[in-house]
Amino acid sequence: MRDELMRILSWAVLSTGIAGGGTAGTAGPAFTPVQTADFAIPGSLSNSWADFDRDGDLDLAVSIKTGEIRLYRNDRGTLTNIGAAMGLPVSGAEMRGLSWGDYDGDGWFDLYAGATKATEANLLFRNESGRRFVRQDLTPVAPGRSARQSSWVDFDNDGDLDLFASNRSGPNALFRQDAGRFVRVDAEQAGDDARPTVGACWFDYDRDGDLDLFLANQAGATDALWRNDGGRFVDVAPALGMDRPGRLAEDGSVGCAVGDFDNDGELDLFVASYGVNSLYRNKGDGNFENVAPQLGLAEDNHAVGAAWGDFDNDGWLDLFVAAYTGKSGAQQPANRLYRNLGGKGFENILPAGSALDVADHGVQWIDYDRDGALDLSVTRGYTATGGHFLFHNDLDKQTARRSLSVRVLDKAGRFTRLGAEVRLYDAVGKIIATRQVSTGEGYNSQGTQPLHFGLASMTPVTVEVTFMDEAGRKTRRLEHVRPERYAGTELMIRER
Repeated sequence: MRDELMRILSWAVLSTGIAGGGTAGTAGPAFTPVQTADFAIPGSLSNSWADFDRDGDLDLAVSIKTGEIRLYRNDRGTLTNIGAAMGLPVSGAEMRGLSWGDYDGDGWFDLYAGATKATEANLLFRNESGRRFVRQDLTPVAPGRSARQSSWVDFDNDGDLDLFASNRSGPNALFRQDAGRFVRVDAEQAGDDARPTVGACWFDYDRDGDLDLFLANQAGATDALWRNDGGRFVDVAPALGMDRPGRLAEDGSVGCAVGDFDNDGELDLFVASYGVNSLYRNKGDGNFENVAPQLGLAEDNHAVGAAWGDFDNDGWLDLFVAAYTGKSGAQQPANRLYRNLGGKGFENILPAGSALDVADHGVQWIDYDRDGALDLSVTRGYTATGGHFLFHNDLDKQTARRSLSVRVLDKAGRFTRLGAEVRLYDAVGKIIATRQVSTGEGYNSQGTQPLHFGLASMTPVTVEVTFMDEAGRKTRRLEHVRPERYAGTELMIRER
């Protein structure tokens, strides 16, 4: 009865579209809260999705301030907490930066959790064929680390997953995996950054065949863009005008999100900040331009995390931003859902009082019920009334099916190509969309969900995947892909 009442109330609120959050007279987005009684757990911090049991749908991991890590098994759209039974902690040190990654290459997603306090140990749990999780002793850890983001990436293109550990209280650390062992990369090579880092986004911004690293830094520090030059990393943010010098001590960047908002084939970068937010448009020549002011995204607020997702399946990436107002202990969410106006600008369509306005930590777009429409997963960790909330996207069935999900696999059929890029082209060869396999976004989390493409029509498309290996960038193309053939499932493309 409680869930049903919440659905009715949320629909009434979401459909008003009154002044204060969206444009007057414009209906708000139609989403329905899911399992509200189960998910209303105060102190919810990180949320990260993966199909840990390989049954074909996405499962949810959530970290709680009590030290519990909840694992919700997804059974045809119903989520059940099985974390304790699977060997995950029910209490202990507070964890953030939950990240799924198949570090041992056995085909099963393992789970890494970074400790919030510098005095606590990070945790790595090995997934034993979906039956249980076993803590490993080889946990990569930087001494004195205060974690917010943890990133599984193959920075050296040798075919296995390495780990980047951002640090809010000291130098970051990059760990190279060597035959199952994690070895910290020398500071001279990795460009260890001692600034207080919160958000980390890896992407090949210069298209030279390896993943570069953007760092969102807090406490008035400048941001960084570490260009991966193979044997070393070089901070090019000052040269590119992306370092944001001169900020007040209470300002700084928090989260970052990679997405091609204007469908030109280049990966752009949104940076959520305490202060004015930025949207760096990738000009395709190794340079960026901050277009947030002219596109309606340069709000001055306490933004925490952000995630790109085409929630209305119109072919353009929209943006959810988690932000808050108020002092410590009394924070109130002040979220935004920016609808993309065809790459020409953004409009916040989240009405005042919306049921969606509850996030102050993790943000993820996922299609948990595989109906073709992106659902929204968020967390609220501040104040005594929090939770890890899930909202079902109520697009009509025809619009929801106007989409395509793509999963990128390595040569062995494993999900290890984080940072790979997928582009769609129409019948005349015009690019219509670009996505990157996530390397972390939304603050505190890194999902392994398939790439979702909303489509303006269901006409056949060409799908091009860009992989990176020791030889650089290489592509694989599938022509005449008919999206309707993959309704309710995924197009899987394997590296050759």
